[in-house]
Amino acid sequence: MSRTKIGCYPGSFNPATIAHIAIAEAAFQQCGLDRVDLLLSTSTLGKLDAGQPDAEQRAESLRSVLKDRPWIGVAITNHQLLSEMSTGYDVMVMGADKWEQINELQWYESDKHRQRALGSLPHLAIARRGTVEVALPLDATLLIVSRQLLGVSSSGVRNGRNDWRA
Repeated sequence: MSRTKIGCYPGSFNPATIAHIAIAEAAFQQCGLDRVDLLLSTSTLGKLDAGQPDAEQRAESLRSVLKDRPWIGVAITNHQLLSEMSTGYDVMVMGADKWEQINELQWYESDKHRQRALGSLPHLAIARRGTVEVALPLDATLLIVSRQLLGVSSSGVRNGRNDWRA
């Protein structure tokens, strides 16, 4: 009997975009996952929470968008570091910009802490993002998503690009 293979895709999803959904679908298909959980932190690291919907409001919005995709779950966590969020998952999904960001020392107590945190991550599935060119880990899965989605962002939706909204 095979066990369920689950991926986590952390983000603020404020709001969810067509690119978020495409990346989740790419991870689901290309990594052979049974489910992808979109993870919302109650306090997103590096983002100001002032004036934004709280995690439960964002989760409810996601659930309504995803009701026809039963293989995508929505979960809320109190953790901020991806190494803590990904505990128990088989694959962690992210954009190349997030991979670049989580390698920055500012998020960790020390270089040793950073190396320990990054070393504890499950298999990585990383999607290109905008024009970001980063060195990916050799064992990571580079997700194939439409080039037309590379510049899609939540901030763009908040600034009026409603065609990008999921």
